[in-house]
Amino acid sequence: MRLLITGGAGFLGSHLVDRLLEEGHEVIVFDNLLTGRIENIEHHFGNDLFKFIKQDVTEFLHVPGKVDAVVHFASPASPIDYMQLPIQTLKVGSLGTHKALGLAKEKGSRFLLASTSEVYGDPQIHPQPEDYWGHVNPVGPRGVYDEAKRFGEAMTMAYHRYHGVDTRIVRIFNTYGSRMRPNDGRVVSNFIVQALRSNPLTVYGDGMQTRSFCYVSDLVEGIVRLLMHPNTGPSGSAGSGSQLDTKGEDIHLPVNIGNPGEFTVIELAQKIVAMINRGSVIEFTDLPVDDPRVRRPDISRAERILDWRPSVSLEEGLIRTISYFRSKNIKTYV
Repeated sequence: MRLLITGGAGFLGSHLVDRLLEEGHEVIVFDNLLTGRIENIEHHFGNDLFKFIKQDVTEFLHVPGKVDAVVHFASPASPIDYMQLPIQTLKVGSLGTHKALGLAKEKGSRFLLASTSEVYGDPQIHPQPEDYWGHVNPVGPRGVYDEAKRFGEAMTMAYHRYHGVDTRIVRIFNTYGSRMRPNDGRVVSNFIVQALRSNPLTVYGDGMQTRSFCYVSDLVEGIVRLLMHPNTGPSGSAGSGSQLDTKGEDIHLPVNIGNPGEFTVIELAQKIVAMINRGSVIEFTDLPVDDPRVRRPDISRAERILDWRPSVSLEEGLIRTISYFRSKNIKTYV
């Protein structure tokens, strides 16, 4: 296959690039490097199957030749990024999604949208199934990301229903692993870097809010299965317009991909202190506005449709991620 990945120089996008190239696909990456990094993909430079184009996906997108799939990962994705880049976040979720869908329509490509568990907001249903509509504050500071992704989902389904584009939507829950930026504001990288630098670990609120942490290789496996899943239905054939897969499921509706193991933030901090620096102290500060109190995916749909479930435990994933950060000069790494 020949695939275009927007945001392919980012944390998650670059791991997806690795996986698809390993499988022998041709991959084109569009990234404006606002939050992505060349170092995440430069090991593919010189590979005839790989091409990088510095491109703002909110502008006109053009790729000569066939494109089998467009995978839209471009977006600031951590709280510190979308708080500092609110307009860019809204634009890439709206205009960027529109441009990427337009390219998929032009090329007759499959389209996959990287959405987020943030569409559930501060949920009132726990764990969160895909048919839960969420509890989002549209005018709060986090709303720029939450609503950008909710709009992106609506646009994706509109292109599917009105233009017949073969679409997929993945709702990504908290993911961690190598290539996280040390200053990206995500809780796993925050705690690891603070512990390695012998700084206090900063916990927001009382630390009793929960998160479910998925290691990046598990996430990529789920995304690849969703991207490659056929839309053949029991009474239709591929390309016939059938809405259903062989199990009678509508593959175009969103799918949660995440690890249902649920931990409090204070539990995570204590694990990392024990693994890196038992002398580290934990400090508490004010909880950010609209910070979700709980977060845990219901993955029964992914299990049923994709035969997917995560395999990397939090302990094993943290060992791998700590090893990655240890390999950097953490005192100066930014």
